[in-house]
Amino acid sequence: MEVQQPIPACVEKWDFNWLLHRAAQRVGSAFADEIAKFGISLRGQLVLNALASDEEAARTQLKLGAMLGLDKTTLMSELDKLERAGLILRVPDPNDRRVRTPVITDKGRELQKQAGDALAEVERGFRARFTDQEMAVIRKALGELANGDAPMHGSCI
Repeated sequence: MEVQQPIPACVEKWDFNWLLHRAAQRVGSAFADEIAKFGISLRGQLVLNALASDEEAARTQLKLGAMLGLDKTTLMSELDKLERAGLILRVPDPNDRRVRTPVITDKGRELQKQAGDALAEVERGFRARFTDQEMAVIRKALGELANGDAPMHGSCI
């Protein structure tokens, strides 16, 4: 991958928004590069994480999308990819044939665990730049910014 040199117009713009945006780009790119090695997207991993969690068992597609903040089209596209890869199954509801419940397969659970471990290692690499105290301040500040006062829009990723 080619290393991009700083763009002079951007370097002059070291304001808060630009710094947050650039940091998010770097972290997001590192995570996307790592997860691609597993043949899924970050959204796919997000879905697998939700399905692997015991508390999310028997969640319909509609409820899963609402929980993850994914619109129906985006969620269906991810579910289609995961199903084609044998990572999930969509089980029809016996009481309503229009309703499907995504269920993670053993293969999906294994990939979710391996990919999660790999992503945790990427995160450890970023966190290693900071002391525990600095990380606590960063997490607190980002949490406060993320929670804000305005309604939340968009997905978890």
